[in-house]
Amino acid sequence: MVKIGIIGGSGLEDPKILKDQREIECDTPYGQPSSPLIVGKISGVDVVIISRHGKKHTIMPTNVPYQANIYALKDAGCTHILATTACGSLKEEIRPGELVFPDQFIDRTTKRKCTFYEKDIVCHIPMAEPFCPNLRRLLYEKATELGFKCHERGTVVTIEGPRFSSRAESLMFRQWGGDIINMTTVPEVVLAREAGLHYAAIAMPTDYDCWKQTERAVDISMVLETFKHNVEKVKRLILAVIPEIRDYDDCPCKWDIKSAIVTKQ
Repeated sequence: MVKIGIIGGSGLEDPKILKDQREIECDTPYGQPSSPLIVGKISGVDVVIISRHGKKHTIMPTNVPYQANIYALKDAGCTHILATTACGSLKEEIRPGELVFPDQFIDRTTKRKCTFYEKDIVCHIPMAEPFCPNLRRLLYEKATELGFKCHERGTVVTIEGPRFSSRAESLMFRQWGGDIINMTTVPEVVLAREAGLHYAAIAMPTDYDCWKQTERAVDISMVLETFKHNVEKVKRLILAVIPEIRDYDDCPCKWDIKSAIVTKQ
């Protein structure tokens, strides 16, 4: 049975989106998640929403309880995760206001717990294809049908934050092949794979980071303003995609974990 987790929150708790909406407080072995779970239905499909940075955006990227968030969604019965994320563009052709469905990441975080297996059991989870290919394909197809300017794939560079990049760093990430940059995809996508969940990101470029010297360098007011304009677009996409999501029996998202664990002898 399909059940969809949505990570992001900002503007997505709109009661018009979810039918039979209710709020659930929960706890996990990894502490409390970022926010209560908001549960309901979209087109008859069970949906659970969690606000990554808290309901009032009080949790900075490093301090997001990623383990607790993914555990809570898995424990609530979620099979898939749609993760919304604001990001900067590292490429001229990826313009602010468009959508990107990343297929790869470069991890530049340094302070986060990136596995559920921290004691006695070692897990070497495969990450060659971090994002669910079936879910990504569906998102791209529906976004295209809706007439949204979007990009089927891209490499997201996840930095520790909470500061933005220096210009030298931004230029380096471009040389590395990065397409977009954010502060939250890792370890979220890794933990989702360990949990056997289908995970895809809806990335919303809000700026050109700071590599493009003919443009104003990114600041938080720029991010929030562009993000606000994109919320309705993302809502429309989510409403269109959710009724079409199916379980994917041939997808490595579900079974990679079965061969990834090294048990203590």
